[in-house]
Amino acid sequence: MAAPTFPAVPATPLGRLRWTLADGLTLVGRELSRLRQEPGQLIAALIFPAIMVVLFGYVFGSAITIPGGGNYREYLMPGLFAMVTFSSLAAVTMAVATDASRGVMDRFRSMPMARSAVPFGHTGADVLSGLLSLGIMVGAGLLVGWRAHRGLMPTLEAFALIVLLRYALSWAGCYLGMVVKDDRTADQLMPLFLPFTMLSNSFVPTGGMPAWLRFLADWNPTSALTAACRQLFGNPGAPSGDAAWPMAHPVQAVLLWALVLLAVFVPLTVRTYQRRGR
Repeated sequence: MAAPTFPAVPATPLGRLRWTLADGLTLVGRELSRLRQEPGQLIAALIFPAIMVVLFGYVFGSAITIPGGGNYREYLMPGLFAMVTFSSLAAVTMAVATDASRGVMDRFRSMPMARSAVPFGHTGADVLSGLLSLGIMVGAGLLVGWRAHRGLMPTLEAFALIVLLRYALSWAGCYLGMVVKDDRTADQLMPLFLPFTMLSNSFVPTGGMPAWLRFLADWNPTSALTAACRQLFGNPGAPSGDAAWPMAHPVQAVLLWALVLLAVFVPLTVRTYQRRGR
């Protein structure tokens, strides 16, 4: 019986790019089909954002006053957008660690596919599922009174920042999932992500925090994305003139965070995946 023959690796950079994209899109489809086979996980991922809008909007909204006045639910929605964006870190970490612990990663390494296609598949699928969650949250926000007041282009810019940062965070999650290599360990890490998103301006202003805690909150990328969305949507909670740099320039801060995350974790993730197979 003849040994199977695999297609040769393309010799040109453009050919390798096409190869990577083709394999990556195949794995995106694989991740999405896995969600269809686990409808409970998909339903929970879609319902959770709507529950957060109702819970935080009406529970916190009755007790928190916004500096300068304004509707708390309009103040809250950008923070919830940012919080759901950072859920990408936990979701991709768990998905990659699960594949690694079940031997799926080893199977992928034995196949004639581009090495960067596997993390590309995980991160691409997370962005698509994140768009569904974002759409559900936008609908829930509109129902409770949230509105974007600055027109179409600033609104699209805000959503583009959300998607960009989510994609960058998904690469960080992909790297963490490869490092832990165990779904039980990844599951134990999940509670650690929540304080990171809570230590921000998502739900309450940072002005009343102690100085050291306010410094951490102001330089948290969650706060930068929240402030950028409030600015672009025209929602209450604009930073004061003496705010820290990420709060005074939130759009630039989000772009900087996204570029740094991609520059660090894309090559690091691909290199880690390649080394695990040696």
